[in-house]
Amino acid sequence: MARRFVSLLDAAPGGSWRDIGCGTGAVTQAVLDLAEPETVVGIDPSPGYVQYARRTVTDPRAHFALADAVNLPFADATASVAVSGLVLNFVPDPPRAAAEMVRAVRPGGLVAAYVWDFEEGGMETIRAFWDAASALDPDARALDEAVRFPLCGRAPMRELLVGAGLEGVEVDAIGVPTRFSGFDDFWQPFLGGQGPAPAYVASLPQERRAELRERLRSTLPRAADGSIELRARAWAARGRRTA
Repeated sequence: MARRFVSLLDAAPGGSWRDIGCGTGAVTQAVLDLAEPETVVGIDPSPGYVQYARRTVTDPRAHFALADAVNLPFADATASVAVSGLVLNFVPDPPRAAAEMVRAVRPGGLVAAYVWDFEEGGMETIRAFWDAASALDPDARALDEAVRFPLCGRAPMRELLVGAGLEGVEVDAIGVPTRFSGFDDFWQPFLGGQGPAPAYVASLPQERRAELRERLRSTLPRAADGSIELRARAWAARGRRTA
């Protein structure tokens, strides 16, 4: 998804990029591979993510630092492009984060972000999980990303970037297939404990966890070879700072 996002931007080669909420460095790596930047600076508030990105993204053009999306450690108008991947729904003040990204880029500079499409069911893996969880536990509905996250649709992403003062805002859907070799391959990521769905699984006693697992096993569509074919979709929004 990160590579599809960077390709969609069609940014001019060169320039200085900022990756806001860089996490593991996936977007930074995609920028390095596809956009021919002079430099990329990724920031994240998690020391673990910053350390991981520094270990795995070894290109000398990339640098990583601890920082928060609503207080970027960059001078005004010093970047060519500011991007953010799958982060803005987790920021306590998305409009301020968007404004900070705009502040960091030069006039005419590009600001872009993408988030998972929870609003319109574009994340079939997550939709299947919460449908099963809510059928067994009505209280689980309040934890569903479609309920909790405000920026998971086309219109909210457009409003966010327009509200930050960007011109020519466009929002596109990016879809990718998500294929699992079997149910165990599907279920394993939910045992990691990180993120709303895995955290919910971790909170369940063993018997209820097993009940949820078996309900999912019985409802997911499977091919003759046992594989599970689903789709993931994100909304990618971009615009330029007023010149």
